[in-house]
Amino acid sequence: MRSIILLSLFFAFACKRSDVLPPSPVLPVPNQHQVEWQEKELFAFVHFTVNTFTGKEWGYGDENPDIFDPVYFNPDQWAKVLKDAGFKGAILTAKHHDGFCLWPSQFASHSVKNISWMGGKGDVVAGLKDACAKHGLEFGIYLSPWDRNRADYASSAYIEYYKNQLNELISSYGPIFEIWFDGANGGDGYYGGAREMRKIDDQVYYNWPQTFKIVRSYNPKTIIRGDARSASDSRWCGNEEGYIGETNWNMVTPDSLIALGKDKKRLEVLNSGDERGNVWMPAEVDVSIRPGWFYHESEDSLVKTPDELFDIYLNSIGRGSPLLLNVAPDKRGLIPEPDVQSLLLWKKKIGDAFANNLTIGAKVTVDSYRGKSNQFAAVNLTDGNKETYWATDDNIISSSIELEFEKPQQVQYVLIQENIKLGQRVKSFTIEVLQNGQWEQVANATTIGYKRIIRINPVETEKVKINITGAKACPVISNIEIY
Repeated sequence: MRSIILLSLFFAFACKRSDVLPPSPVLPVPNQHQVEWQEKELFAFVHFTVNTFTGKEWGYGDENPDIFDPVYFNPDQWAKVLKDAGFKGAILTAKHHDGFCLWPSQFASHSVKNISWMGGKGDVVAGLKDACAKHGLEFGIYLSPWDRNRADYASSAYIEYYKNQLNELISSYGPIFEIWFDGANGGDGYYGGAREMRKIDDQVYYNWPQTFKIVRSYNPKTIIRGDARSASDSRWCGNEEGYIGETNWNMVTPDSLIALGKDKKRLEVLNSGDERGNVWMPAEVDVSIRPGWFYHESEDSLVKTPDELFDIYLNSIGRGSPLLLNVAPDKRGLIPEPDVQSLLLWKKKIGDAFANNLTIGAKVTVDSYRGKSNQFAAVNLTDGNKETYWATDDNIISSSIELEFEKPQQVQYVLIQENIKLGQRVKSFTIEVLQNGQWEQVANATTIGYKRIIRINPVETEKVKINITGAKACPVISNIEIY
């Protein structure tokens, strides 16, 4: 009898062990500011310049700057709409390829300081920066490396000019949460009247390491969005259509992307990432609410619907990548009414779809957990704490999680998150639901990463099972939600 009691006490103690070591990270892993950026999920692109008034997408650089005249300019309206629609930050095109500066740059004459609008006292960058602060949004900047207006573009003098502008913007309007360096560089332009073609090697000409040092010197937390061939914090997703790959690794190998050049394979790698990549560089999905990036009256009837935006949400944020949705002010200087309506209805659609988390109160069981320690037990999957997680022993890379509701529920969305601080691990998983006493597979997917939302045909069930069928190392899952 005494031996039985001792054995029972041993197992009770083992089940509550707190001395079990956590899993070792699977490299590469994100730094803290990359984690925080991914957790914010939704940002707005704000394209606004002379193109708004000319109907162009890429200004040639010879536009009369006085055409820029937003008589009802109201960045407070922009920021309020974005806040109400669920955005966490906004990135403004402070200078697009046409070279016109939306702030009174001391280094440029082609600027708001030399036009009739607001008597030369206007400052779009300051206006949106202040409005973002008022409405609790983070502020970011897009500064086109290419400049079709500057006579010195493609010379060393332009690089000095560009660095001066970068310093000026960050020092005057910082801190900024993200800076966007466009991949479109070199080509035909006005170039101070030369009207010619100028080509550069964008990997050499801009001296990206030195340029990035300027950004880091002001704020090491600023996310640098490069083209993934240099050591930036995030990468282009390979398209401007609003989706990242169903397989989406947060890692790439920059040197390999450089070797691919402009090859189609490069776009595929940008879209899916690289399971063996050596740098943590998550994709950011950029897409516009309209066919173009700048406002054009002819597109007023072509604003993406709430349903279209919801699909984009599932194919970007729902696949683990932040969404950068472009919202363009019109000639008045206001976000147009059709865009406002679609954004707010989209926000409501997201809220309605994810209002009732069925895992609250559900019974959660797993077929194994790390060292039989509560520190890594099934309860961590639904406790609402992003810092806790379920994990298995190192030698177990496939496992099952079962969730049982108190009564049958209609299920349409399954949300799963890995603890990416320990690296991205899961390579494949399936989802099953209990139907007539039998398990029926309803989804088969690959990566999870920061977040994965699987949409299935609505089904009524009392049990859902998630099977991790392949992983780079023991799975480390921080959160599961079912709707």
